[in-house]
Amino acid sequence: MVSLKDIAAACGVSVATVSKALNGHKEISGPTTGRILAAAAKLGYMPNSAARALKTNRTYNLGVLFVDETHRGLTHEYFSLVLESFKVEAEANGYDITFINHNIGNRTATYLEHCRYRGVDGVVIACVDFFDPQVVELVQSDIPVVTIDYTFDNHVSVLSDNICGMRDLVTYVASMGHRRIAFIHGEKTSVTTNRLTSFYRTALELGLKIPDEYVCEASYHNPQKTAACTRALLALPQPPTCILFPDDFSYIGGMNVLQEAGLRVPQDISVAGYDGIYLSQVLSPRLTTLQQDTAALGRMAAQQLIDLIERPKTTLPGSTVVPGRLLKGATVQRIGKSFICCTNIDF
Repeated sequence: MVSLKDIAAACGVSVATVSKALNGHKEISGPTTGRILAAAAKLGYMPNSAARALKTNRTYNLGVLFVDETHRGLTHEYFSLVLESFKVEAEANGYDITFINHNIGNRTATYLEHCRYRGVDGVVIACVDFFDPQVVELVQSDIPVVTIDYTFDNHVSVLSDNICGMRDLVTYVASMGHRRIAFIHGEKTSVTTNRLTSFYRTALELGLKIPDEYVCEASYHNPQKTAACTRALLALPQPPTCILFPDDFSYIGGMNVLQEAGLRVPQDISVAGYDGIYLSQVLSPRLTTLQQDTAALGRMAAQQLIDLIERPKTTLPGSTVVPGRLLKGATVQRIGKSFICCTNIDF
């Protein structure tokens, strides 16, 4: 293994000078620093992470707590895109990534114990049961934490703008003449609460009446439950003319039911999804959906977490809200003249 002493000998300088140059100290001249960096690269020098941790009291390692109850893991397209963006931003700032779990060797551990065992400098938390006592314990510890799509009091979070997203989606559907709009939503989470509240609020503002039976609870990323809700909606004496699904992947369950019933999209019934994943735009017809900005969510989560770690005294708790974008697709049919005179959405 190449040491600082080897670089010093190759450059004819002291070990202290090499150390300062590699750490960006301005007291070392530009030409000397350049010569030392070139020699380090040529010799294949790699800093010792354990030694660096002892010196800086940091491991440059970020924990990722991601528990997908649908057991799709990193095949979960929406969160995999968020985490990929988080990873890219973290690595650009010199940090590595470690996934947090319940295992330390053959022993079961809490999330906090695993974080301490791995020595992470901070943790990003996404797609978990935020009411889990172990999650709460981690959030309340001295380890810097940033949450995605959930807010704890006096902590830092990054949120997709589900309120405006649902408002834009409902407003667009209504602008296409639909008054009988149903909403199949996901399980009870803060994301669901925001979307459901925005759905009802927007409907009220637009003068739409939403019967209780038009709102059904399924689960995110669960086509089977979405299929069951779709069947129930179609069996109503007056079925909806448009169905909003909890996410693009779950729409597949509804799509299968509509096909079984001999209904064409959008000629016989209109539909819309949520997330804007790649799959939604290669289906035929292209799914009308609200695309969440996964790149910005992951990038901002990494930036906020690194700020908490490196500049804790100047980083304020709070939420960063990331707007989404309506993708009109081809699954919402115009069924009459729009009754909306004006809107904040640019069509």
